[in-house]
Amino acid sequence: MRAKQHLEALLKGIVEGRGWAWPEKAVIEPPKERKFGDLAANVAMMLAREAKMPPRRIAEQIAEDVNNQNDPAVAKVEIAGPGFLNFFLTPQFWRRTLEEILDAGMKYGTSNLGHGKRVQVEYVSANPTGPLHIGHGRGAALGDSLARILEKTGHNVECEYYVNDAGRQMLILGQSIHYRVLQALGRCPEEPEDYYRGDYIRDIAAGVLAQYPDLPDMEPEPAVALCREYGMKAILAGIQQDLQEFGVRHDVWFSEASLVKDGKVQETFADLEARGMAYEKDGAFWFKSTDLGDDKDRVLRKSNGDTTYFASDIAYHDNKFKRGFDLVVDIWGADHHGYVPRMQAAVEALGRKGGLEVILVQLVNLLRDGEQIAMSTRAGKFETLKDVVEEVGADAARYIFLSRKSDSKLDFDLELVKQKTMDNPVYYVQYAHARIHSVRRKAEELNMGPAPIKEEFLEKLDTDEDMELLRILERFPDAVQAAAETLSPHVISNYLQELASNLHKYYTMHHVVSAEPEQCRARLLLMHCVAEVLAAGLHLLGVSAPESM
Repeated sequence: MRAKQHLEALLKGIVEGRGWAWPEKAVIEPPKERKFGDLAANVAMMLAREAKMPPRRIAEQIAEDVNNQNDPAVAKVEIAGPGFLNFFLTPQFWRRTLEEILDAGMKYGTSNLGHGKRVQVEYVSANPTGPLHIGHGRGAALGDSLARILEKTGHNVECEYYVNDAGRQMLILGQSIHYRVLQALGRCPEEPEDYYRGDYIRDIAAGVLAQYPDLPDMEPEPAVALCREYGMKAILAGIQQDLQEFGVRHDVWFSEASLVKDGKVQETFADLEARGMAYEKDGAFWFKSTDLGDDKDRVLRKSNGDTTYFASDIAYHDNKFKRGFDLVVDIWGADHHGYVPRMQAAVEALGRKGGLEVILVQLVNLLRDGEQIAMSTRAGKFETLKDVVEEVGADAARYIFLSRKSDSKLDFDLELVKQKTMDNPVYYVQYAHARIHSVRRKAEELNMGPAPIKEEFLEKLDTDEDMELLRILERFPDAVQAAAETLSPHVISNYLQELASNLHKYYTMHHVVSAEPEQCRARLLLMHCVAEVLAAGLHLLGVSAPESM
């Protein structure tokens, strides 16, 4: 049982034994400073109104009951300020974490928080009009890591990519390729007003021309349609390859065009109308979004018969829930923030209130030698995800993407993440894992291995640095749960930075291989468990844990 869970069970028993109800706002958490104990509880202050006595007096009674119970996990309890209860746990309690880690291995931190809840995570979903850029990479790393975290906490997860293969952007793609085909033949066609200019369009045009040599003589409309289809498939294949090399998985590739083809949009229209959430007016079909707090109703089908992007999005989310998902998580660019309330209102209108969570991903500022690199898919000026991964590696890219909260802007310095120094965050964490394996190899040369879980060895772990590492190791399951509950993989990267920092500090302060045999083996056991947790945490981020660097 985790430290927080153990104390909560202990305190609940005492509180309820005195005839009080456990307050919902009671919090048990680490205090700001270590001198105030391992965990602090505000339960006495939360009970003041019900108990009709000063919080400090309540705290004194609770502390007395704790001491009378002689709980083997509690070394002492102190009262601070207006009534905080500060708990100091025994070294034996922290040391038992090592046995948990040894038993679980890479499964340490696994829980049944989700109880098999079906969750769909949809991410990247970039228009197949050009290669993925570094901004898409941040969303890809976020979605893939989130899926790993949710699976570790007992959720049934499916990952999806929504292929935007319908609409105006695809028409522009076809026109852009067709223009480059004619231009390559020296026909000097009129330059389109709006088109994709990247060199990749020229490459696709060459491929089209090689496969369809008669295309330049075709009528413009069928020629553009053929270019569109060829280009979409070529670009999508490149996207899939880039994501595979980035270590990102998608279980389903869902076609936007299939919604119309299979009649799903009309099904959703009928459903909304039946629920009284849509109506016909002036030849158009409207979503009654004002009933759900919007400033005006939104058009789903124009008077000319064309459906809007919003209509397709509602139909798509309707389809998601009809596939049986309990929770749908969408990862969008931060520029879509104004669209979130509208989409959540649509989901509510379909009877799925609270079923959609949207995570917004802020822009990535790509730097090289301190200079920002301008990026624009339409203008063809961008660093592709493929290029960045080839330059710095998938591990470094993923870790940097996941090092901060997704709705915070991120500076990605290509030169920094290539450095093999402690200033490089991913190197810092990976080197902690490699450093432990280096120590183990030296110990093996001396026929020395990690100690078994026996008290005569464990009691050798008695320094402040030993206890700090043990406390952090014990918190890993809490970090995984917090990351799952808040849909925030950066919680894991923050945890790993803290664990790696304490490991590096431990290494410089304490001899391991040169210590006396029993202490050496005890420290090897501790370091082995640190390595296991570092590897488990890095796996959740989709980052490797090298044994040598």
